[in-house]
Amino acid sequence: MILVTMIFALLGFLSPSNRGGLMTAMLLLWVFMGLFAGYAAARLYKMFKGTEWKKMALRTALVFPAVVFGIFFVLNALIWGEKSSGAVPFGTMFALVFLWFGISVPLVFVGSYVGFRKPAIEDPVKTNKIPRQIPEQAWYMNPAFSILIGGILPFGAVFIELFFILTSIWLNQFYYIFGFLFLVFIILIVTCAEISVVLCYFQLCSEDYLWWWRSYLTSGSSALYLFLYATFYFSTKLEITKFVSGVLYFGYMAIVSYAFFVLTGTIGFYACFWFTRLIYSSVKID
Repeated sequence: MILVTMIFALLGFLSPSNRGGLMTAMLLLWVFMGLFAGYAAARLYKMFKGTEWKKMALRTALVFPAVVFGIFFVLNALIWGEKSSGAVPFGTMFALVFLWFGISVPLVFVGSYVGFRKPAIEDPVKTNKIPRQIPEQAWYMNPAFSILIGGILPFGAVFIELFFILTSIWLNQFYYIFGFLFLVFIILIVTCAEISVVLCYFQLCSEDYLWWWRSYLTSGSSALYLFLYATFYFSTKLEITKFVSGVLYFGYMAIVSYAFFVLTGTIGFYACFWFTRLIYSSVKID
């Protein structure tokens, strides 16, 4: 969704001065890309010998949007309470729910159905039925430490651009340099993939084979730094004194950080997934 939105903005289809246009494009793209979400989820699920694809499709369709919509609804209720004109009207809320359940959820199911009917992804080598014992790890290979270290690089890649984006959102300035933003996004993808693969390699070298979730969290932890930076930005650049305004800021930044976590984590995981399959497929077993 983010990639296609950026390409549209880059080609000049979405004007930065029309704020709503960008948001509408992202929402519509999100809804229609449920097809890809269902397909990708089903392919991975089948690889793990999963059988309940409907349950998996339902979770794919509901978990992320439910969290985002929940936070958004609470924030909107707060703005309603303040009788502000910035509140999203009830009709728009209903339209969003319709887009979600009327278009996005069915598309996820269609994608899952197609993905699940494809043959399962084969492992390049046979895996042992009995898990091997993981030896004592060095202190720097501690999961918490390596996950937190892994998030610094991807965050560093978007750090400067983040300042301009936050300024354009919260200080009412316009953001025009989509070309540069696209470049930063490509750098972010490469950085997430590289840091996850490097740390995954170190982990496999020290005979720790539990890389699945760790590869996701390694690059995904950059979202934690993003939220911390948002807190720093709040205290240094914004002069917000009202309680509701503060809650709004942190609520929306929590949504952004969560989306960033899912995005960077997925990039990291798929990079490691590709990397491990590549190295193990080159292993010659006599």
